[in-house]
Amino acid sequence: MSDDPRLSLRLHFAQGLTFGRGKADLLQAIADEGSISAAGRAMDMSYRRAWALVEEMNLAFTEPLVDSARGGSGGGGAHLTARGEQVLRDYRALEAVLRHQGEPHLASLRAGLKPAPPAPEASADDAPQTASQTAPQTVVSGEK
Repeated sequence: MSDDPRLSLRLHFAQGLTFGRGKADLLQAIADEGSISAAGRAMDMSYRRAWALVEEMNLAFTEPLVDSARGGSGGGGAHLTARGEQVLRDYRALEAVLRHQGEPHLASLRAGLKPAPPAPEASADDAPQTASQTAPQTVVSGEK
C-alpha cells in the first residue's frame, strides 16, 4: 500500500468543531510529552495556539479531552482524559479505514495521473561538505 497520496481527514461537526490531523497530533503529543506547552514546542506551535486548541476541544465535548495542572513548584503537566484517549483512537481508526478501504479508489486515481516530475538533480553546491569546508555551528539543546 502506498502513502501517496497523503490523506488528510477533517471532520466538521454541526456544533462548530473542526477536528483533523493537527488536533489529533496535538492530543498525541500531549500524551507523549505530559505537557501542553511541551507538546506545542514538539509541534513547532506556539504555547498560546496549543492552549487555544485544547480549550476549543475541551469545550466542544461533553467531557474534557485534556486535563491539565498549572506549573509552579509541583511542576504542572497535562494528560489525556479517558474521553481524550477515545477521541484520538476513534480518529486514528477512521484514518485507517479511509486508507485501507479506500485503497482501490486511491489506486484508480493514481493510475490516471501524469507521472510525477523528476526530483531536481543535485548540483555541486548541494554536494556534502567536509568538516574543513563548514563553519563551526553552535547547537542549543532542545531547539530545532
